[in-house]
Amino acid sequence: MDDITSATIATADFKMRHWDYNVPGPIRFGDPAHFAMLTRLLLETYNPYKPAVLDWPKLDPETLKRVTSLPIWEIAVQTEIKASARIEAFAKTVSNPQLRTALMHMAGEEARHRDVLARLVAAYDIPIPPDEDYALPNDAEWGFMVTGYSECIDSFFAYGLFEMANRSGYFPPELVETFEPVIQEEGRHILFFTNWIAWHKATMPLWRRPYFALKTAAVWAFLIWERIGLAKAVDGLEGADANFTMNGSKALTDEMDPAVLMDICLGEDKKRMAGYDPRLKRPTTLPKLVRFARLFIRPKKKPKIA
Repeated sequence: MDDITSATIATADFKMRHWDYNVPGPIRFGDPAHFAMLTRLLLETYNPYKPAVLDWPKLDPETLKRVTSLPIWEIAVQTEIKASARIEAFAKTVSNPQLRTALMHMAGEEARHRDVLARLVAAYDIPIPPDEDYALPNDAEWGFMVTGYSECIDSFFAYGLFEMANRSGYFPPELVETFEPVIQEEGRHILFFTNWIAWHKATMPLWRRPYFALKTAAVWAFLIWERIGLAKAVDGLEGADANFTMNGSKALTDEMDPAVLMDICLGEDKKRMAGYDPRLKRPTTLPKLVRFARLFIRPKKKPKIA
């Protein structure tokens, strides 16, 4: 890789992680300035990497077996297919051209994630079934909200699991580096989704707000029920919305201290959100819940060395 190409890649990576809206002053959720931030975020932080030219490193036999045995790849591919389809379907119901463009861009990035994963499984001969047809939900907004809140859950834990795999050497550094842009893109997506929710609630008529609150609660109830079901029955994953975090976490955390995992997730979440305009609303539900749970979970005592 020559210096010009390296510099170009580094610039694109920096722009993906750092962005400020060029209008100074406070911004209130629902204001035109907030809408402008919302609709420009993904477009102006786009990283134009191409899945076709990603360099998948050659793995030694032990690492290859460890990576290919993870029960996550089929779920991850299907999740990205559904996410792209749901977001595109919702975009088609949106009349505002700026918001529709941003949503279509997000759908395209989700489709690119599917391409990245498909090339990964091909590079390492990981067997997965062919893509299945997916029936979109009748309520496009519901589908978008399920995808958005699902990504808020999964991305938070994916940050921690990805960093754990990096620190422990479970994934080699070359593979971590190759897959890193996908993880950061998901962070941009949940930032966009969180601000869409804030803008949508602030600008909808008062009479719609109780219904939307009930709809949001129903989405969260569905996702909790789904994840409890997934945790109990891995065979029931077909059609589910959980990302690889639900099924891959056990393989990475059997020896991990839960308190340490929580701390890593919180630290990575803060780090990955730090580069974006502070006036954008951050996803807070999972961080708040984990911080609360962490109050009652103490780190495991390390065994004394005789």
